[in-house]
Amino acid sequence: MTGLKKLRSRRLSLAVTIMAVVWLAGFGLIDRAKSQAGAATSQTKPKTAGETFKNVTSSTLKGLTVDDFMGAMGVMAAALGFDCSNCHPGAGYSDVNWQVDTMPTKVIARQMIEMVAVINRTNFAGAAKVTCWTCHHGRQIPATSIALDHLYGDPNDEKDDVIARNPAALPPDQILDKYIAALGGSQQLSRLTSFIATGTQNGGFQHIQGGGVFQIFAKAPDQRSVLITFPKAPDRGDQTRAYDGHVGWINAPRSVLGEFEVTGSELDGQRLEAQLAFPGQIKQVLTNLRSGPADSINDHDVQTVQGEGPRGLLVTLYFDKESGLLRRLIRYGKSPVGRISTQVDYDDYRPVDGIKFPFSFTFSWLDGKDGFQLTEVKTNVPIDPSVFGRPRRATTN
Repeated sequence: MTGLKKLRSRRLSLAVTIMAVVWLAGFGLIDRAKSQAGAATSQTKPKTAGETFKNVTSSTLKGLTVDDFMGAMGVMAAALGFDCSNCHPGAGYSDVNWQVDTMPTKVIARQMIEMVAVINRTNFAGAAKVTCWTCHHGRQIPATSIALDHLYGDPNDEKDDVIARNPAALPPDQILDKYIAALGGSQQLSRLTSFIATGTQNGGFQHIQGGGVFQIFAKAPDQRSVLITFPKAPDRGDQTRAYDGHVGWINAPRSVLGEFEVTGSELDGQRLEAQLAFPGQIKQVLTNLRSGPADSINDHDVQTVQGEGPRGLLVTLYFDKESGLLRRLIRYGKSPVGRISTQVDYDDYRPVDGIKFPFSFTFSWLDGKDGFQLTEVKTNVPIDPSVFGRPRRATTN
């Protein structure tokens, strides 16, 4: 029983995270066979959250794509400091009850979603200016008074999602040119047509998702797949994130949907990551670039560049001021309760066939974190096209 209790972390792993798609708004899964038969394809209209789950009734959530709905659940999680068990009895256990609507937190969450919708519709023409985070800041009950120690202490260090142009900073083209040169130069990068990276994975919550091994497959200009397996726990199944240049898939074991096609903001994020796997094209991938204020990440001075990726996806990049290498990327999807942030931190760049690759990177999202340590990179190798398509092995409970 002690081992089971450890499953209740404040942020569930990727395996449990996808279960959180039914979070805080009280949702039941429709018949699995029907769901699989109606899975969205690139030729059909994507299924909404309201169509996929029985009782997603909140006005601004039921029309979201499934991946944007999942992201919205993560926004609410982060804003309140909750996990699934705060609204769904047994979350993190095999006997979880997603459908029950009796928990007070779930009832209130639905009311709050509608309240936020009314505020934004009445005052901001429907734009998500007021979010769960606006008031809660990690607390279940929002604070109403400031602590005077904070008033006379360091200023709030929260940053705006949309950064202001900094006229004193280097132009973004110069920052990106330095990045390309630091990686090996545009000519060398143009020769990179594919690569396969292998290594070990450790999640932010190792008692749930640590001990994996991974392969990353990438083919220019915009195909990428990440496959994580768990040799010491094969019953867990595989985790897959795949994008074939048009269609994206996620497969996560022990989840509500198990396998699903991404069709919203997450699809834009997968496309961006696939394109930037070949960084020589970064200046073509990102548009409306502007340089932001100087910053610091892990004691490294960085230069900030913000722009737009696929379908206007907001993207912020932080480049090491000294080396020119990319230290952090944050992309922001959209939801009616706040932006859906995903962050990738890069480190330990090493040369492989004349190109520097980050041999260590961390992928963080609103409900979890995966750490990747590369052991080998093979460049310009043939790759089976099927690895970028629908996951071949989908495992669920």
